[in-house]
Amino acid sequence: MAPFLRKFFPSVYRKEALDKFTNQYCKFDSETLTLFTSSLYLAALLSSLVASTVTRKFGRKLSILFGGLLFCSGAIVNGAAKAVWMLIVGRILLGFGIGFANQSVPLYLSEMAPYKYRGALNIGFQLSITIGILVANILNYFFAQIKGGWGWRLSLGGAGVPALIITVGSLVLPDTPNSMIERGQHEGVKTKLRRIRGVHDVEEEFNDLVVASEASKLVEHPWRNLLQRKYRPHLTMAILIPFFQQLTGINVIMFYGPVFFNTIGFADDASLMFAVITGGVNFLATIVSIYSVDKWGRRFLFLEGGTQMLICQIIVATCIGVKFRVDGEPGALPKWYAIVVVLFICIYVLGFAWSWGPLGWLVPSEIFPLEIRSAAQSVNISVNMFFTFIIAQIFLNMLCHMKFGLFLFFAFFVVVMSFFIYFFLPETKGIPIEEMAEVWKSHWFWSRYVNDGSRHPN
Repeated sequence: MAPFLRKFFPSVYRKEALDKFTNQYCKFDSETLTLFTSSLYLAALLSSLVASTVTRKFGRKLSILFGGLLFCSGAIVNGAAKAVWMLIVGRILLGFGIGFANQSVPLYLSEMAPYKYRGALNIGFQLSITIGILVANILNYFFAQIKGGWGWRLSLGGAGVPALIITVGSLVLPDTPNSMIERGQHEGVKTKLRRIRGVHDVEEEFNDLVVASEASKLVEHPWRNLLQRKYRPHLTMAILIPFFQQLTGINVIMFYGPVFFNTIGFADDASLMFAVITGGVNFLATIVSIYSVDKWGRRFLFLEGGTQMLICQIIVATCIGVKFRVDGEPGALPKWYAIVVVLFICIYVLGFAWSWGPLGWLVPSEIFPLEIRSAAQSVNISVNMFFTFIIAQIFLNMLCHMKFGLFLFFAFFVVVMSFFIYFFLPETKGIPIEEMAEVWKSHWFWSRYVNDGSRHPN
């Protein structure tokens, strides 16, 4: 929003609105704007390490509550911001909230869900995020129309509404049976299991949970144990899946949309309208993922999504290279040309939103045994936030220097990650969390690392 940029980032505003000679690739290259954006991810990285201990020792519920309270604080500070430092403090508080929520919510969903529907319910996490993005983008579009230029305060302060829902919801939700047993609260677990599963006979699942919990208690140092040979596949996935998720290039594709939407005729609201359209595409694709993840499996979606993203990135890079060249001056873009590129951007977003988007969170949350689950989930989130931070920090600078070649840079990583999934990720569809160790034992590569000591007695 122009009033927001004018108040907090005047140099960016001048380059975007007033200086018509600035290279298109470089007009958003601002260190202050980058710090505002990326401070959230650095805070999320740091807080996820603390959240691991809170989630393990005090339960998933309390960790979700902390996340909600931190979200509320960040929304209030951002909505009332008078200077850039207040914006950055607000973003850091929001980042702390994300660290706690991302640590606890996927674990909560994985542990509460029946294994047959675990994939679909866990992707409900990603679906809710896409609904939130879509609603926020639509509201931003209308807030931008407010006379007087104060609509940005509603955009930033409005984050307090979902924050309150998270806070109140965490007080109402029951804790997971896994977490209760892990903390020695065996009373009432069977009753809770009957309520959650909707069946009377829960003896077998209860015994499995107790056995898994007893085995996990023998592990005194979950962080140190992550380095053990038998957890090599889990640690590899906890690091490489979020690493690759951030190198799909989703940020690059999202960035250039507004330029083409402007050409199609959305004028000054081009970026907001583009965000609404891609948000809608994101939402629809995530619904497809919920339907298909437990039907077609994780590997199929990863590989199909990777192929789709690769083709679209090459086409978009070619189109931008032909028209924008290296000087960043597109000249007069025909409408049909812009429509074709926007179409491929939407197809790219579809591919990401039903593969690497949701599965980047689902797969790591379901493969970890209980004894290392919180620590491994922390590694997963920390790697995700670290590389999101790095990319947010250097992306605008890279775009300014690498030009359209940046699209090909990310396309290369899409090829690498697809090969990695094909050769090294086993299918986890329909397998109970407590029996996940068997998957690694039958894998052509990981079986050499996972010995009989990793199996929980059943």
